[in-house]
Amino acid sequence: MRGNGRDGPAAAARFFVPVRAEMMLVERRARPKLTRAFRRVHIVHMAARLLPGPFTVDSYHRLAELGILDEDDRVELLDGQIVEMTPIGGTHAACVIRLTDLLSRRSSRDISVSVQNPVAVAERWEPQPDIAVLRRPGGYAGAWLPSPQDVLLVIEVADRSLERDRDLKIPRYAAAGIPEAWLVDLAGDAISVCRQPGPDGYAEIVTVTRAETLRPLLLPGVAVAVDQILG
Repeated sequence: MRGNGRDGPAAAARFFVPVRAEMMLVERRARPKLTRAFRRVHIVHMAARLLPGPFTVDSYHRLAELGILDEDDRVELLDGQIVEMTPIGGTHAACVIRLTDLLSRRSSRDISVSVQNPVAVAERWEPQPDIAVLRRPGGYAGAWLPSPQDVLLVIEVADRSLERDRDLKIPRYAAAGIPEAWLVDLAGDAISVCRQPGPDGYAEIVTVTRAETLRPLLLPGVAVAVDQILG
């Protein structure tokens, strides 16, 4: 609308809003949030629900290549399913540290002690045992994952994960032909020594307690007191 020229500045003031003041009001308004931040653990949970599997070891690794899983995610592949690992408490961590130190110092130089790293035991199984004692004829150079043929002894330390380790993982180690497995039961203050692997599990399982000594089958000359493991 145009004025008649008689109202002058007063009329202009009625029809125009100060632009700078209006911009300041807009800037002060809270901007709506389009998304919310997710913790990494939530992303892993969502991936497990949206992609329930079953996965092979190859497709499991593909999820990492796509960024769906991260190398720091505490998960393992059990029977084709991505399973979240239980948190490691102080008692568990201390036992793993003792085992690592004892086995590393007492084994020969061609032996490697792998700590909480994956072992590809079957097409749909890639657990992460607490300890895997390895001997690899081809050496340790390059990029590779241990297979059952590389593992002389596998050890699981259990406090809150006893049932999963005993009923799921130990039988799979047997089916894969790993010659010996130890299950350290921190709550029970005992160690189950499993030998003679077969498709239905280990044929020989002996429970040892404090004041006894363990001698791994394929580590000649190595002797470890149960008290040293349990602490």
